[in-house]
Amino acid sequence: MEKSQYAQEEFLRLLVRLVVEELCKWERSVPVGVSNRHVHLNRADMNTLFGEDSELTRVKELGQPGQYASAETVTSQGSKGKLKRMRVLGPLRGESQVEISIGDGFALGVHPPVRESGQLEGTPGIKMVGPNGEVELKRGVIAALRHIHLDPATAERMGVHDKQIVRAEIGGLRGAVLNNVLIRVSDKFAPEMHIDVEEANALGVKNGDRAYILPD
Repeated sequence: MEKSQYAQEEFLRLLVRLVVEELCKWERSVPVGVSNRHVHLNRADMNTLFGEDSELTRVKELGQPGQYASAETVTSQGSKGKLKRMRVLGPLRGESQVEISIGDGFALGVHPPVRESGQLEGTPGIKMVGPNGEVELKRGVIAALRHIHLDPATAERMGVHDKQIVRAEIGGLRGAVLNNVLIRVSDKFAPEMHIDVEEANALGVKNGDRAYILPD
C-alpha cells in the first residue's frame, strides 16, 4: 500500500472516530438554562403582596413545561440591603421560596444555603415587599443546587436516575467539569440543566449552550 493511501485511510478512521465520539456526547447532553434571582409564591403570599385573588401575568415561557416568568415583581429586603424587581415565576406553589446567588446574599445580609428547590428546612427567611403589602418569610431563601431536569425516557437512555449526583462538562474557552449536579426525573420535565448567573458568568455560558453528562 502506498504511503499516501495509508495516510488517507488513517485520516478517515480518525475522522469517523471523532464523529462517533461527538455523537455519543451529544446523546448525553442537555441544553443549559441560566437562572437569575427569582421568587416563587404560594397563594396566601400572592394575596398579601398583590391583592386578594390576584393572578400572575404570564409574559415568557420557560424551558420546563408549564413554567413561566410573570410580569409581577417584588423587592426582597435583608438586614444589609434590598434587591428590587425580583421576578415572580409561575405557577403558584405550595410554599414561597426566594432563589438568589451567593453574591446576592452578601448584598442582602442573608446567607443562603445551597439546596435543591423545595428543600427549605433550616433555611433563612426574608422580607418581601409588593405593591399591596409585605410578607415576612420565616424560611425559604436558597441558592439553588445546580441540577438537570430529565423526562423518564431520556433518563433511562442516559443511564441515570432521579436524585443521582453526577458530573457535567461544559465546553468553551472557560468551560469546566462541574461536580455535584443533581439529576431530577419527572414526566413533567424537559431535558435541561439549570445553573445560576454566577456559575454561568464564571464559565462563559449562555442559554442554549450544551452540558455533557459524564459517564460514571
